[in-house]
Amino acid sequence: MIRLVAIQIGLFLLPFLAWAAWNAMLGRTPPEGALRRRAPALAFVGLVLVIVAFVVLAVFDGGSASGVYVPDRFENGRLVPGRIE
Repeated sequence: MIRLVAIQIGLFLLPFLAWAAWNAMLGRTPPEGALRRRAPALAFVGLVLVIVAFVVLAVFDGGSASGVYVPDRFENGRLVPGRIE
């Protein structure tokens, strides 16, 4: 769960980091208040990335929701992974 939240936060911050990297690569410092003017657009792009990530996760999740879950167990000293039957 923490991994999912961290990925979503990273995707949201990605446009801001890309904008800062672009300015650094060009070797210029943005004028005063430039981030404040661009923040709504960058936040919108970040939200779109987060929504797309959630949709992709929902569509391509490989888990099966039907069947009976058999939990992990030990057999003869070996761990047998859980599965859905």
